[in-house]
Amino acid sequence: MAALPAADVFEQQKRLGRGLNMGNSLEAPKGASWGRAISEEDFPRIKAAGFSSVRIPVRWADYAAKEAPYAIEPAFADKVEGLVRAALKADLQVILNVHHYDELDRDPVGQRPRFAALWKQLAARYAGFPDALQFELSNEPHGAHTATEWNTNLRVALAEIRPLHPERAVHVGSVQWNQIAKLKELQLPKEDRHLIAHIHYYSPFHFTHKNASWVKGSKEWKDGDTWDGTEAEQAAVRKDFAIAREWAKAEGRPIFLGEFGASGTNPNYPARVRWTRFIRQAAEESGFTWAYWEYQSGFGVWDPKAKEWRPELLEALTDK
Repeated sequence: MAALPAADVFEQQKRLGRGLNMGNSLEAPKGASWGRAISEEDFPRIKAAGFSSVRIPVRWADYAAKEAPYAIEPAFADKVEGLVRAALKADLQVILNVHHYDELDRDPVGQRPRFAALWKQLAARYAGFPDALQFELSNEPHGAHTATEWNTNLRVALAEIRPLHPERAVHVGSVQWNQIAKLKELQLPKEDRHLIAHIHYYSPFHFTHKNASWVKGSKEWKDGDTWDGTEAEQAAVRKDFAIAREWAKAEGRPIFLGEFGASGTNPNYPARVRWTRFIRQAAEESGFTWAYWEYQSGFGVWDPKAKEWRPELLEALTDK
């Protein structure tokens, strides 16, 4: 691969600013729903509340054929594109990803051609879109998707994207659920200077996922009831973020904190707000732009039933 022109990916990262994940909707299994569907009216509301970007997680694999050429169902692709266009129309930056591609994490070699085909189709569909649209290769590689396999697969995906999108910002996370500690194993193509390193943060996990139905044993945890913002608790966060900062400086890459949040299954709402505010502040002090998990479901800052923002969480994220 020839060296790409050095467009300012740091400016592209900066433009993401404060964002929201449009979670528990398009990344649910085909035919299922984990929350209220996304609608066009959501995006102007998000913009008006003080956010600059949205991350749109999509379970493309459930809507793509199992055999070559692995065609994505047109109706689903049209639906997603309509939402991307609505977000861009609302003057939001957009990150569009491949989310919950479970087969890829179970069989990263066998699914490699299909993964490449998904990105070939997405690259063609979104050719010519403004650079306010950014791509994210795959959410939280884990399981059999080791660093060795992921470092191969990310290059396979980039090879499909770059011919039509030579300067589009592309997000690439580390293995084991985008863990900061695994950034050291991420091998990005040195000649591609349009990549944003993508991390997630849910520590301490027993606090952020207390009583979470999708985490085995979480209702029996004896700890995790609160997060008080003690010096030790804050220091643990700063230590983790320092690892990401040092990696970014050494690699010459910007960092995006693509997910952080504390589940509403933890009934200690004041502690959730306190944790959220500190993570947001620590991320911004570190130079990371970010997207909170998530908009309107179990972690949500928007209450779809009351049709209003949860004011304490909104203030923790936006200072409004």
